[in-house]
Amino acid sequence: MVELETIAIAHVMLRDGREVTVRPLEFSDRAAMLAFGRALPPDDRLYIPDDFESPDVINRLVSAHSADHWRQIVAVAGDMIVGYGAIQQQPGWSSHVAELQLVVSSGWRRSGLGSFLAPLLLDGAREMGASKAIVEMIEEQVSGRAIFERIGFRVEARLANHARDRCGCSHSLVILASQIG
Repeated sequence: MVELETIAIAHVMLRDGREVTVRPLEFSDRAAMLAFGRALPPDDRLYIPDDFESPDVINRLVSAHSADHWRQIVAVAGDMIVGYGAIQQQPGWSSHVAELQLVVSSGWRRSGLGSFLAPLLLDGAREMGASKAIVEMIEEQVSGRAIFERIGFRVEARLANHARDRCGCSHSLVILASQIG
């Protein structure tokens, strides 16, 4: 197990033979994160809660690297970010819950990258003291859902027409959950 809190660099050989470096997101990743977000296919950008094309959003993400309730990692190939993961511990009465987010570049899907990053995020949630982890996604995100179901997440809720994409279309939101503590 690689500890998210202390990870400096982890070199990972993916099942398709390509290699990535997984490490914490740093402030210096601003330009690479913006390029990552802008390279996502239009369909992906519709379904991601944060606007990864926005310089303001990217500034917020890279500036949060030292927040107590938030951990972020990136998978890097050369000088390109090809994967992003985040763990955010919820406030108040949900402080035992960590919400996970995982985004993988289209050219790196089905390589095993998402399957490597998801358990790492789950371990990070445990490190943060969470006893439950959740992932929210649009119902159409079948591949992403499968990654988390393989590591023990189950559908806990389906909220009909709960999410709106950037075009204004409604989608059902699926909340997957796993008891981890």
